[in-house]
Amino acid sequence: MAAVPAIAHRWVATYRARMRASTLFAILLLFAACEGSPEATNNGGPTTFAPPSVRRENVVDDYHGTQVQDPYRWLEDQDGEEVQEFAAAQNRASRAFLDAIPERAAVRARLAELWNYARYEPPIRRGERWFWWKNDGLQNQAVLYTSADPKLEGEVLLDPNTLSADGTLAISGLAIAHDGSKIAYGTSQSGSDWRTFHVLDVASKQKLPDEVQWSKFSGASWTRDSAGFFYQRYAEPKAGETFQAPNKQPQLCYHKVGTEQHEDRVIYERPDQPDFGFGPRVTDDGRFLLIGISEGTSRKNRVAYVDLDQDPMTVQALWMEPEANWNFLGNDGDTFFFRTDKDAPRGRIVALNRNTPQDSLSELVPQSSATLQDAVFCGRQFVCHYLDNASSAVRLFTATGEARGAIELPGVGTVASLTGAASDTDAYFTFTTFIAPPTIYRLAVADKTLAPCRIPAFRGRSDDLVTQRVFLQSKDGTRLCMFLTHQRGLRLDGSAPCYLYGYGGFGISVTPSFRVGNFVFCERGGIYAQAVLRGGGEFGEDWHQQGMLSKKQNVFDDFTACAEFLVRNRYTEKSHLAIGGGSNGGLLVGACLVQRPELFAAAIPEVGVLDMLRYHQFTIGWAWASEYGRSDDKDQFAWLYNYSPLHNIEPGVSYPAVMVMTGDHDDRVLPGHSYKFAAALQAAQAGSSPVLLRVETSAGHGAGTPVGKLIDEAADRLSFLQATVGGGSPQK
Repeated sequence: MAAVPAIAHRWVATYRARMRASTLFAILLLFAACEGSPEATNNGGPTTFAPPSVRRENVVDDYHGTQVQDPYRWLEDQDGEEVQEFAAAQNRASRAFLDAIPERAAVRARLAELWNYARYEPPIRRGERWFWWKNDGLQNQAVLYTSADPKLEGEVLLDPNTLSADGTLAISGLAIAHDGSKIAYGTSQSGSDWRTFHVLDVASKQKLPDEVQWSKFSGASWTRDSAGFFYQRYAEPKAGETFQAPNKQPQLCYHKVGTEQHEDRVIYERPDQPDFGFGPRVTDDGRFLLIGISEGTSRKNRVAYVDLDQDPMTVQALWMEPEANWNFLGNDGDTFFFRTDKDAPRGRIVALNRNTPQDSLSELVPQSSATLQDAVFCGRQFVCHYLDNASSAVRLFTATGEARGAIELPGVGTVASLTGAASDTDAYFTFTTFIAPPTIYRLAVADKTLAPCRIPAFRGRSDDLVTQRVFLQSKDGTRLCMFLTHQRGLRLDGSAPCYLYGYGGFGISVTPSFRVGNFVFCERGGIYAQAVLRGGGEFGEDWHQQGMLSKKQNVFDDFTACAEFLVRNRYTEKSHLAIGGGSNGGLLVGACLVQRPELFAAAIPEVGVLDMLRYHQFTIGWAWASEYGRSDDKDQFAWLYNYSPLHNIEPGVSYPAVMVMTGDHDDRVLPGHSYKFAAALQAAQAGSSPVLLRVETSAGHGAGTPVGKLIDEAADRLSFLQATVGGGSPQK
């Protein structure tokens, strides 16, 4: 699930990119009973599953005259003792099922074997030093290195693995001073979105006394003199409300190194607009502070700035009408460069003079047939990353917008973590595919030379797998594309197990990416299918808007069309077909499995938004209303109730095998979504397929999860698929 978007420090964006989803409803149901789901394949695994009993309460809400029962409302109390007992009981039942699957030990061993390779992030220069992240292989958290030369192995600057015994204290944000002398790094416990910033002196590697708490959904950005940094903070939650805090009315503050947080200066706040969020970025020349002003998760943001040469710091409006998305790229004196979708749903680059913003907007890089996904102003030129049918392309343009041509990439894949500054001569990025992990490339901007500089020593046999891109039509005739990865020479006889993944929301693009778990699934004879759905950003803002608010059903129709394509073309059969997705993708999976239970043999909704009538009442959930709508609006309630996964479960239906996954410390999508959905589905299940609830302890929405936990999660996911839709043996 997206947090609050903001114009953030480029390094923060890069780092966050790694981090890397009953009888209750016996009345007022909106869907007729479906035919039974296909029987799940059993491969010597458990044949039965008995979920724990879960108590029900008589809770009824009135939504605009419609009475809606909510007997599992008590499961929303994340910190309640009874809820914790519920989660523990569910985990015991799920563990008994998963640990009894004969292949699990072998699958986990293979995952650990393939996970064990060195992984790097692209380097970034600050002053005379370079900084980058590296994970040796099985380290729980990546380690920050520094050197005067990015080609060297460097020296350890910050090792998060030393901060906690179990690896659950993670680095959740990083800002490097312009001269490279200091870093501000955020730490988060157990996957929480809350972060505390600390300061480290680079030369001495000593942690300074500074501690800046209660920051969320924003990075930090240093002043040019390295004396302090800007950040966003919220009010400290009341005792016992850490996970339920509404995350509203933040302040944009300035922290001077060596002072206490209570002395921090408030630069900007909007008590009249409690839904606003602020993302700070100091320009490369140090002259200005750009402030990205977001409202919830709407992609239409506002922009203000501060002239840091003036004292006192005064916030001045630059673009305060929420008409488009504005992403700051750099500046040339008083002229600011932005990537925007204003009058260009697939994106363009414009220049805006701060003195006459409304009159001085000029186009530098026009909209093209591809979608402009990202750009950096590097070497005083624009390095632009596009998506063409959900695969990356890179093109160069001069500062005045003159086209310099395309950069030839290694194939169909994804460019990510694009870095570079106006004073740099080289840009760096990663390139990855479904079958090979990310390689870091250096692009010499002046002569357009592209060269690999960090090639991963991966142990898997990538040449044994292939990826193809197929095209199909959705229910309403909309053209879709989908990526399929599988073994070479696959026979289209319907016998292969298939795992179909999707997201479809918030304008987030889902492109080729490497996951060890997917690789192992494919090498064992499975097909990994990744759907490109409306609601995402792959084809621009129009594509996004076709899958949001009242048009959200389009996303579910797209996903089921992809599933039907796979069955119709004999890639798989219904009895071998599983679906999965996380966060907004968890909503996707939940909606599709209750709408079309006969189409799938298994489903894995992870950290999903599953109660669409109450999601906005928890933590940052209110911010998603621009994407989903809210049940307190009569018209919006109608479409939300029509597809809300929790409210469309029907007793007496044979549902697919389901493994609901969540983390007990998720303070973005409340675990109560998954708890209530699993309890209701367990009570309603009329078939023999299991409905599991897997709760990861000391974990949140996914970011910062230790590698050991990631391997365990992948082992459970693959073992569940093995037991329900089948799977072959590892390649010899």
